[in-house]
Amino acid sequence: MTEFIRSALVFLGAVGIRDIVDIVIVAFLLYQLLKLIRGTQAVQLLVGLAVLLVIGMLAQAFQLRLLQFIFANAGQAILIGVIVLFQPELRRALDQVGRLGTVRFILGRHTTQPVARMVEEVIRAAATLSEGRTGALIVFERETGLENVAVSGVRVNGDVTAEILTTIFYIGSPLHDGAVIIRDTRLVAAGCVLPLAEALPGVGRMGTRHRAALGLTLQSDAVILIVSEETGLISLAYGGKLYRGLDHDKLQEMLTTLVLRPVSRRTGSGIRPLVRSGAALRALGRRNP
Repeated sequence: MTEFIRSALVFLGAVGIRDIVDIVIVAFLLYQLLKLIRGTQAVQLLVGLAVLLVIGMLAQAFQLRLLQFIFANAGQAILIGVIVLFQPELRRALDQVGRLGTVRFILGRHTTQPVARMVEEVIRAAATLSEGRTGALIVFERETGLENVAVSGVRVNGDVTAEILTTIFYIGSPLHDGAVIIRDTRLVAAGCVLPLAEALPGVGRMGTRHRAALGLTLQSDAVILIVSEETGLISLAYGGKLYRGLDHDKLQEMLTTLVLRPVSRRTGSGIRPLVRSGAALRALGRRNP
């Protein structure tokens, strides 16, 4: 025990300021990586890679020549496979770094008043669409860029008004089946195609619009408003979760928290407790099933 303490003291004495900075940076990057893949299919993929790593270490320890040969010659293929499998997460991470959301917020890219007006217009449109049982998908872009989704639709680049939204989703419109993308206070594109999510445990039966909304929230931090064509119910998708059956007050409260106050993920305040527990948002959704 004394020898262990002596060795530990020698090791700590050899650690300098650079080593501490190095450890802090690596720990921060690992933490951001875990935040990035939390709640996505990448978690299962990461577990699978960990299992392969353990098998490779055991093969090395017990001199299992066949397994050693396989791992030695399949290393490059495994590396390429990792890049392909984690492509959505890598793209999302690089996109978040490139957009520099925190810097843009500090510089005051936009004020809350235009965003508040935009949210009111969306809520007004959602009420009209819900009353007429007209299906709709309205995507609010946040930190994660959705340009790859916007290019799948038709460019609009216009103001967000309830009249424009209801016209786009009118059944006779050629763009009514797709989603609209809202960036800040502008309607960027309409008729966009979203990735479909696979069946999720505990979610229950979902239509195509709800699956598409969940699919995009699993790949980004977007907030998506869905109006059901069958029931007229209004739902919100965020963080891989679906909150169904929201009336005007609940919808306004959630959109105000998630869209009007985007400082949550950038400054550590706002909705972070809601996202961590999900309790408040789930409670909002359960009050009006």
